[in-house]
Amino acid sequence: MRHELPALILIDMQQCMASPSAGARNNPRAEANIGALLEAWRGRGAPVVHVRHMSRSPGSGFAPGQPGAMFQPAFAPCPGEHVVEKNVPDAFIHSGLERWLRVRGIERLVVAGVSTNISVECSVRSAGNLGFSVTLAADACFCFAQRDHAGTQRSADEVHAMSLANLAAEYAVVASTADALSLLD
Repeated sequence: MRHELPALILIDMQQCMASPSAGARNNPRAEANIGALLEAWRGRGAPVVHVRHMSRSPGSGFAPGQPGAMFQPAFAPCPGEHVVEKNVPDAFIHSGLERWLRVRGIERLVVAGVSTNISVECSVRSAGNLGFSVTLAADACFCFAQRDHAGTQRSADEVHAMSLANLAAEYAVVASTADALSLLD
């Protein structure tokens, strides 16, 4: 049986990603946009999947038992919402996410979360490669400034824009939160 409404996949909305120690980031409205998506999906009874990174490195903010590994309260799963734990950036690797979606006949996904260029990009690439129809809510994602391979410091906006360009090329429709919300109509 095919599920008509897309699943909302929220990636790594954990407490350590909200910490100022995470670094200079872009898109300060991302959490408000993620909240709007989550509220709309819950209001329609559409499937919601919360992805949580559980690091294998004891010193990581994502390490099990660390406060940073907990979901941010605004994005904590409600009863009946699926939780996927991952140990690598890609939400589909060794997690059972693909099977969970396939068993329910879910073919369309809306993705939001953090970090655009790491876990979001890895997961969207896999979803696209697996044949899912993916919409990435670009303004409901954020990332952090970093140096590129040549050593040039890139702003979070630059990192975000390049990641979106990579994904729009073949893996997803890159859209706004408003466009993603229209998929529930």
